[in-house]
This record gives sequence, C-alpha cells and structure tokens, in this order.
Amino acid sequence: MKASCIFSSLLALTFTIQLAEAKVTLPQIISDGMVVQRDRPLTLWGTAAPGEEVTVKVEKGKKATVTADSAGNWKAELPALKTGKTYTVTVNDLTISNVAVGDVFLCSGQSNMELPVRRVTDMFADEINEYHNPNIRHFIVPKETEFHCTRTDVSPASWKSVDEDVMNFSAVAYFTAKALTEKTGLPVGIINASWGGTPVESWISEQYLADFPLYLNKKHIYDNDSYRDAIKEQEGRNYAAWNSTIDAADPGLKAGAKYYSPDFDDSSWREVDLLSTNWGTDGVNPINGSHWFRRSVNIDDAHAGQPATLRLGCIVDADSVWVNGEQVGFTSYQYPPRIYPIRKGLLKKGENIITIRLMSSNGAPHFVPEKPYKIIFGDRPYARYGVKADDEISLEGNWKYALGAPMPNGPDMMFYCYLPAVLYNGMISPVINYPVSGTIWYQGESNVNTRNQYPALLETMIRNWRDASGDADMPFYIIELADFIHHDNKWERSKWQDMRDRQAQVARETPNTTLIRNSDLGEWNDIHPLDKKTLGTRVADAIAGKTTK
Repeated sequence: MKASCIFSSLLALTFTIQLAEAKVTLPQIISDGMVVQRDRPLTLWGTAAPGEEVTVKVEKGKKATVTADSAGNWKAELPALKTGKTYTVTVNDLTISNVAVGDVFLCSGQSNMELPVRRVTDMFADEINEYHNPNIRHFIVPKETEFHCTRTDVSPASWKSVDEDVMNFSAVAYFTAKALTEKTGLPVGIINASWGGTPVESWISEQYLADFPLYLNKKHIYDNDSYRDAIKEQEGRNYAAWNSTIDAADPGLKAGAKYYSPDFDDSSWREVDLLSTNWGTDGVNPINGSHWFRRSVNIDDAHAGQPATLRLGCIVDADSVWVNGEQVGFTSYQYPPRIYPIRKGLLKKGENIITIRLMSSNGAPHFVPEKPYKIIFGDRPYARYGVKADDEISLEGNWKYALGAPMPNGPDMMFYCYLPAVLYNGMISPVINYPVSGTIWYQGESNVNTRNQYPALLETMIRNWRDASGDADMPFYIIELADFIHHDNKWERSKWQDMRDRQAQVARETPNTTLIRNSDLGEWNDIHPLDKKTLGTRVADAIAGKTTK
C-alpha cells in the first residue's frame, strides 16, 4: 500500500482502538449535531469487524440490522426521519445525539466559497451578531490532498451550529442557509468542502479525467511522496534564505535606526501619496522587497487614550504595522482586509506615529484603492460605515516614504492542492455518500486563463459527483463569477466575461443545473466582494423555486 493510502486505514485503526469494545466506527461526518436530508432514507455507514452485526436504531422507534462484509464495511438505511424534532441515533454502543432533519447542501469551490463570515463583518456585523439559530449547522471538511486513493474519511472534524461557530461559516453558505430557513422553517446543514485558489480539475476524480490526459500527467509528475517532500523541504530553505536576507539587509530593522521607533528622524524621507504607485517601481519594473511608510497623526483631548481600530485597506503583499513603536498588526498575504486593534492608552494627546513596513515578493507593491484607510475611535473593530466624522481620522494622502531592502522576486511555491484529482480524493470522496438536497458551486477564478476547457471540465465534475453520490439528478447551483478588474483594463475584463459566458453555457446544457447571477455584486478592486448576503438570498430563492415545483 502506498504511503498516503495508509491514512484512512490508520484513521480507522485509531478509532477502532478508541472504541475497542464497540468495534464499530463511523466517519467523521456522521456525528453529533449532524443535519440529515429530509424525505431521504437515513443512511449511515462505517466499519466493524468482518461479519459483525451492526444495529442502527432511532430512539425507541425504527431499527435496522446489517452485517459487516469481509472487508469490515457496512451500510444501513432507515426510512426518512420526520422534520420538527431532533433525534438520538445509536449504532451498537455508539450514540449520535442532536440529529436534526432538514435540507443539506454540499458547498464547494475556491476562496469565494471558503470566505468566512468574519471577512464580511464590515458590511453585516450587526446582523451577524444579533442572529442566532442552533438549527443552521456546518461541517467543514478539513483541507487535505490525496494522491493515491479515494479516501473514505477525513481528519477529525465536527458539526457546529451558527451559535457555536458563526465567524467560521462560509459567508455564502451562511446567508443562503439563513434565507432558506426563513422560507421553510427547517434546519439547514452545510457541508463545506472548499479551498482557495483551486481549479476545477482538482475536484474531479482520476477516473473521470480519463479524457483529459494533460491533467492526469500533470498530477502523475507529483505522485511520488518523497519527491513532493523534497520539493517542500527545498521551498522551506529557499524562503528561509530570502526572508533572512531581506531582514538582514533592511536598514529599518537595524539597532539604532529602527524606522518604527517614534523617535526616528524621517526628515530626509520623501513624501508620497499612499495610494499612488510611483514609489513601488524603478520606472519600468516593480521593486520587490521592503518599503517603509511613516505618518504623524494628531490626537485631540477627547480621543487620546481611547481604544481604536486602524484600517489599512488591503496591501500587496504583506505588512507589519506599528503605532508609537508598538506593533499592532501583521498580515502575510494580500487579500485580507487590514483591521488592526489599537489598545486603550496607546494613542496619546498630540503627535502619534504610524509606521508600515510593506513587503512585496512577486508583483507590483501597492495599497489597494477605494478601501478604508483610517483610524476609527472606540471599541468597534468592524465599524466601516456610519461612523461620525469626529470619531475617525483619514489616513489617505501623503506619507513619508523610504525604500528598505530591494530584493529579487521571492521563491516559487508549489501548491499541491492545485493539482488534478487530489481534492476529489481527499475532500469529496469521503463525504459524497452523504445525502444532500443539492450542490452549490462557486469556483472559476483560477480557470479564467484556461476557460476554453472549463465547460467540458465542469460538466465532467458534475457527472462525476452525481454518479459517486448515487443521485443522478442532484441539483447543481453554479454561482456566476463576480465582476472584477478596473474598467480601463478591457482585455482582462473581457476574459472574465468570457468565463461567465462559459459558466452560463454549462448551466444551459446540463440538466438540473442553475446559474446564480452574481456579476453585478462584484467590486473592481477586490476578488472577494463583501455582499454575500444578496448572493446567498439569490441562491436560496433558486433552491426554494426548485423545491416548490
């Protein structure tokens, strides 16, 4: 057996040891708090000793007994459970509690599906904080690649409700579930199997990629575990060398001349507009490495000593930030909004110094325009809208600037999760047997440059998942890519529109597949638009329309 395939066996062995007396194991997804699909047989499966009898019972009512096969696998079905109450299910000596009955959805794709609720609190903080519903629950499939087999289970994971884990819910799934349960009054279960940046081919099994030999060969290059480990070990050395070099070469980090010190003399630095880009180029090419920015902010009596939030939009690529010499935040890549808390007492009356060290490794360093750059006073980290003018200070405009350490491009990195089939094997195969009402798919950004192949690949994936689930008519809801890229960049925008056209083609040509309009909800300067509520409502409307037909 190849090394990676041992995973499922070791996992099962671990559970068998833990449950030695019961001898029966269940996959992670069949566990406390799960939501099961209404109007479908209650389907459970797992492992036991070969030939062992396994009895599944729902409280004092329905019961089924099956026998584990020669490999120790078993599967049992009971009639559908009624909605309106929660159940306790026993499997021999195992107990599964707080089982709800409602509508379950497999939600998958890349970062816009993965994007958690905490990333949209700028727009929806009050609504999120005020809403409670123990019957909206999710199961986040752990991010795992698999090169050698289709796994039967995942690493430890559990079902959690909105009340327990709202900030980690997929924002799209959260607002879809919220809108749907308002229509039906039923529990909603979300199986979240998503991973940022991943292309569609990562989510298709090798068997179904047989007509796409290029993708199979791309995967097979990396099938050898030792080869992949060696690549990662070398990447680690490459990044350690790059990072140690930039830190050693950066004058802003040297003792006696720390640029983030409030006492540092920046009078020789030039002034630049924070949202300009001329500081990050030599006139032709981007300057990678470290870039330093300092700004003096005057605080009045009324706001001195108050806690506050420092908003620095989005930055390409990474940053460290200090206020009066104290580090208040760090972000390692470009996409997250910079929302850094300033503790009570740090801001003093009069002059205060904010320092940013921006680090760029591959591309054009810049601060993303049309984002919030400000200090917001008071203990309200997600306040972006409706703040009184007297309670915030704009940080747009001129800053003092100095180049730190110019560097060559950062080392390349290999993302194994981008390879064909590996996410089907590691994340879809273990949960595809779980009955669902449908699949919500938000993906495509990473296939824009191969969009000519996308319809065939997505149609193949849909067929693959339907066949594997045993539900040949499983509904698919394809979310259209949101608008992105500046209006002046007509070539790139045309590519994205072409991709949306191909998504629509798949929806037209594939039975029981619905396209969810989303292009109008985009933000030209953010590949992750905030308005996931309108989108979730549209998904719920489409689901409800199919349900009531």
